[in-house]
Amino acid sequence: MNRTLVLISALGAGLMTTAGVSQTAAAPAPATAAPAAVEPQAIPAKIALVAFEQAVFATNEGQRAVQQIQDKYKPKKDQIDTLSKEVDSLKAQLQSAPATLSDEERATRLRNIDTKEKELNRNAEDAQTAYNADLQEAYGKVAAKVSVTLKDYVSKNGYTLLLDVSGQQSNVMWANQSTDVTQAVVTAYNTTSGVAAPAPSGPSSPAPTTARPRPTTTPKPAAPKQ
Repeated sequence: MNRTLVLISALGAGLMTTAGVSQTAAAPAPATAAPAAVEPQAIPAKIALVAFEQAVFATNEGQRAVQQIQDKYKPKKDQIDTLSKEVDSLKAQLQSAPATLSDEERATRLRNIDTKEKELNRNAEDAQTAYNADLQEAYGKVAAKVSVTLKDYVSKNGYTLLLDVSGQQSNVMWANQSTDVTQAVVTAYNTTSGVAAPAPSGPSSPAPTTARPRPTTTPKPAAPKQ
């Protein structure tokens, strides 16, 4: 009986000790003061302008990429040009046809012209879409690398703000041309990329388009962290 009392007493003492420890451990730690907010400091502004999209296409690598795409689509362009000349020729023949041409023959020629013209438009649109997609892909690859050079350049040269003036809707109405770093960045990228300037080629234009298509999305380089 005495042994039982001793055991119960020991267990009770152990539980009380454990409870005391648990309560001590569960006690909340004293609150610490929040760190003081760091006040921003004004620094002299040094602003740089860049025509980023133009810079990408002006690099040796960018020019080479465009040239390769133009070469890829030249056979398709030649095919479309041939079809376009055929349509123009058929229209000219119909216009110069004698007044004695029967209505049935005139209708047949008109249907032929309409068929050829629809084929021409379809081929031109398909070629333009494919061309733009290839150009966009090539632009994105070069732009990602030029962006690295650009941010490195403005950071090393102490600029505090970088504005991209590629778009026609740029908010920059006037700026001193000495702040335009576009050519400097192109030169710096050409040096680091090691890509030689493409050899001049004969006059050629991309798949039926009158102007170099703008990429639908242009990666904008972020201002360098200070």
